[in-house]
Amino acid sequence: MHHLLLLFIFLFALFSAMTTPSSSAIDTFIFGGCSQPKYTPGSPYENTVNSLLTSLVNSASFTNYNNFTVAAASSNTVYGLFQCRGDLSNDQCSRCVARAVTQLGTLCFASCGAALQLEGCFVKYDNATFVGVEDKTVVTKKCGPSVGLTSDALTRRDAVLAYLQTSDGAYKTFRTSGYGDFQGVAQCTGDLSPTECQDCLSDAIQRLKTDCGPSTWAEMYLAKCYARYSESGSHSRPNNNGKRTQLLHRARWSDDSNHNDDEIEKTLAILIGLIAGVALIIVFLSFLSKVCEKHKGGK
Repeated sequence: MHHLLLLFIFLFALFSAMTTPSSSAIDTFIFGGCSQPKYTPGSPYENTVNSLLTSLVNSASFTNYNNFTVAAASSNTVYGLFQCRGDLSNDQCSRCVARAVTQLGTLCFASCGAALQLEGCFVKYDNATFVGVEDKTVVTKKCGPSVGLTSDALTRRDAVLAYLQTSDGAYKTFRTSGYGDFQGVAQCTGDLSPTECQDCLSDAIQRLKTDCGPSTWAEMYLAKCYARYSESGSHSRPNNNGKRTQLLHRARWSDDSNHNDDEIEKTLAILIGLIAGVALIIVFLSFLSKVCEKHKGGK
């Protein structure tokens, strides 16, 4: 019975570890979208998309950014890129990109183009060229409670944003900043030139100030860059019941923001079912063992 209790404790701990997400998990969903045009499953275009996505995943093991162009037999060309957060290791980047590609296959099945932003990485592919093209369209934004920050707090926040906006003479696609109880992070995709990157980040930061005002936290994701900040203790992720993305910036794209939550719920249901099944088997075997022992004792 002692061993049975230990096993139950182990199963409970395992379940808790698997179902309690970290607030900084690199695979946290931010936004995603799929193109309206679809390709025919099994077509040469699908093979081209699969080839490109495989190249993205493989490349993520060695670098935190890369882009590929793959020509299909039907003369269609597919463009794609990935961008990992600048502070991730190669292993973390690879796992994040692999996760994003897997989700794209579910969210955007047979879509000619798709994009997905997770906490740790961004992946996009399309049959229309976008690599190297500056795009400052707002994809999604989130503003925290506008509680009316004190003048000192606003000064600290503005200092964080000012540092993120300053190139300080070096080309940095990933930037972090902290001042007192405020932290900030900004990044643009590696296909932009230094001038384009600076222009994109400046626009995102200005929009943060204008659209979110004196919020305790805020996020601004443009098509090719993002900027965000938070005050210590503030939470910059909405709960799972809220709509978490907007429609991607082109009319040919549709929103798939709620699918990720459904997938998580299904996974949890499967885990609960498996653990409950194992527990029932253990209880049954324990009962059977006792019956056998009593039967032997009776002899």
